Amino acid sequence: MRTDSRLARMLHVLLHLEQAKDPITSEQIGQMLATNPSLVRRTMGGLRKAGIVTSVKGHGGGWCLAKPLTQITLLDVYEALGSPGLFALGLSNVTSTCLLEQSANKAIDSALDHASAFFRAELTKQTVADLVLPHAQKVQELKDRQASGHKPV
Repeated sequence: MRTDSRLARMLHVLLHLEQAKDPITSEQIGQMLATNPSLVRRTMGGLRKAGIVTSVKGHGGGWCLAKPLTQITLLDVYEALGSPGLFALGLSNVTSTCLLEQSANKAIDSALDHASAFFRAELTKQTVADLVLPHAQKVQELKDRQASGHKPV
């Protein structure tokens, strides 16, 4: 099972914010993610509340990073998004008086709690900046090309 795609999408946005010279608007992010700018604003609002991004108002405004990617763990982003559900599994009737159903629910609930704890622990091990490391050389080459006036490939 996969967690809510907002996590991967917001990590993608943060990586682009780090590369941008100027603030990126909700409209630009919406185009990048093929989604509505108002949804972008709501989602980015959670990241702003968590101190991950900041917004600049007015002409030339948009979204910027509030701190370096090296200081933002994947767990920080996950929590800023409201800790979306990991699984499409759920308990049966949680108010059941049937002892067998209660037992089944308890086993499933325990397994989901363990999976969630493991997932969260894994997210604390990486910063958003770590996601660039496998591509650092290519990213630097693209920056160099842009600095010398070439268009990105």
